[in-house]
Amino acid sequence: MSWKWAASVSVTIWSGILGAQVKDFRAVTEAALRNPAPGDWLNWRRTDSAWGYSPLDQINRQNVQRLQLAWSWAMDDTGAGEATPLAYNGILYLPNPRGVIQALNGATGDLIWEYRPGAQSRPAATSNNAEQTAIPRLAQSPAPGAAAGDSDTGRGIQRNVAIYGDRIFATTNDAHIIALDARTGQLVWDTKVADSKFGYGYTSGPIVARGKVIAGITGCSRYKDDVCFITGHDAATGKEVWRTSTIARPGEPGGDTWGDLPLSLRAGSDAWIPGSYDPETNLVYWGTAQAKPWARAVRGTDGAALYTNSTLALDPDTGKMKWYYQHIPGETQDMDEVFESILIDLDGRKSLFKMGKLGILWQLDRTNGAFIHSTDLGYQTILDVDSRTGKVTYRPGKIPYIGDEVDMCPSTSGFKSWRAMSFSPQTNALYIPLTLNCEKAVFGAVPNKTPGGGGTGPVRRTDYRHPESGGNLGEFLALDIRSGKALWRHRTPSPSNVAALATAGGLAFGGDWDRHMYAYDATTGKILWQTRLPTSAQGFAISYLANGKQYVAMPAGIGGGSWSTLIAPELAGQIRRPNTGNALLVFALPDNPK
Repeated sequence: MSWKWAASVSVTIWSGILGAQVKDFRAVTEAALRNPAPGDWLNWRRTDSAWGYSPLDQINRQNVQRLQLAWSWAMDDTGAGEATPLAYNGILYLPNPRGVIQALNGATGDLIWEYRPGAQSRPAATSNNAEQTAIPRLAQSPAPGAAAGDSDTGRGIQRNVAIYGDRIFATTNDAHIIALDARTGQLVWDTKVADSKFGYGYTSGPIVARGKVIAGITGCSRYKDDVCFITGHDAATGKEVWRTSTIARPGEPGGDTWGDLPLSLRAGSDAWIPGSYDPETNLVYWGTAQAKPWARAVRGTDGAALYTNSTLALDPDTGKMKWYYQHIPGETQDMDEVFESILIDLDGRKSLFKMGKLGILWQLDRTNGAFIHSTDLGYQTILDVDSRTGKVTYRPGKIPYIGDEVDMCPSTSGFKSWRAMSFSPQTNALYIPLTLNCEKAVFGAVPNKTPGGGGTGPVRRTDYRHPESGGNLGEFLALDIRSGKALWRHRTPSPSNVAALATAGGLAFGGDWDRHMYAYDATTGKILWQTRLPTSAQGFAISYLANGKQYVAMPAGIGGGSWSTLIAPELAGQIRRPNTGNALLVFALPDNPK
């Protein structure tokens, strides 16, 4: 027996879990992705519109107090947990930290197959073409280059996977996109998109639209002769079909908004949160992050720095940018607007709603990017937005200069971050997880303005609770999208730490850093049920059907960014949580109604 043959057998057994596979699998069609069955959760936020809303109502206001743990699953503790399970025909497809993906029986929690990446079994691949192989990667150390240049890739975060046809699509911390056989977990293709030694990587998975696997890169804070981008790949082969830069290059439209900075000093605009898709407009909507280094004075430009802190509308077939809207031109304090784009038709207008770190809700016309309206929650102290025009004006003393202290709300962690909002068509409300904290910050100079230098720029910070927080750090807010008024709010001593989930049962689910999981009456905010988790409620909760029964799956996790690693321990040190325990907790009603 040759060594090569023996290794191939070993790898196949490991990934396929001794031949186990999903039985009676039916390919996921384009039509199914666009309109999932009520019991399925086929996209990151279930539907293309990113509502984070389940049409299931077996679990409702009248019976939710009987909710109990049905099963649980321990996930890998080798990195931060921010997972979103997918659910299809009663099977869960679960991303773990550092590229591990598992298929679980949604009714029992039994493992069907597991895929584990390993450094030495990666097949060769080029940046523009995928190598075809059936040999999965071994379970060994974290992917090569995972820690290079970007804190989220270093923590091994993988927020979501995608499903289409008979394949599961995922991204890796070392800047690859892969396709797995959804039946067995075996690797089908692997495309290297960028070189991780320059810091490139992925922390969120792709979406699929019109047969294209579309993903946004991150790890773009370091200076190099390249910029961040979004790519579209053929779902059958992994071949790159298009690539759209998220920073305007010199000589291109918008290039002059960076002043005379050369390409090598134009950093940031990471596209690190999954996009949304509207089949009627045939546009993919993707958010971009702030420019790097964070402060204008540090990066050396006073211009708008396109296309940072923007919503981009792209043609899924070609990647062509149809329109963009820059929420905060020339942003200067790490106030991301990169997060989820929620698509809602409101009063006859096709709208896109987005909220960034400042707690400002933006409403855009998603057909052309026109500004419609903005609603400021009233917590931020940095800038003003004209609610009729969208024009942004910084308040006096809030633009930082090197070495000067700026007192600002929120802190650089933001009020709103990756923990996504949800929308309920029953209440016409958004459910928004928030953290209420501020910061006294002193921004420092970047010592190295050559390739490999740069970064976010040093910040000396002193965090404190928001003066209007009542001594709390967390808030779960219900906001009417027509009036912009708060319907109700629930505050907690620790940050609200998980994406919101709304259901047709009249419920909204949330959770906090202090291990609580809550089921709220979506109309009144009354807590109808709560429990404690092994560690922080963290990730993206979903609801699904398995064997005709409704389940609610809540991820618990460690790591998870500045709120977990800095804000909560610093400002609520009396609250302790385990620093291990990435897991999926799945709840259901008991079979016996009594």
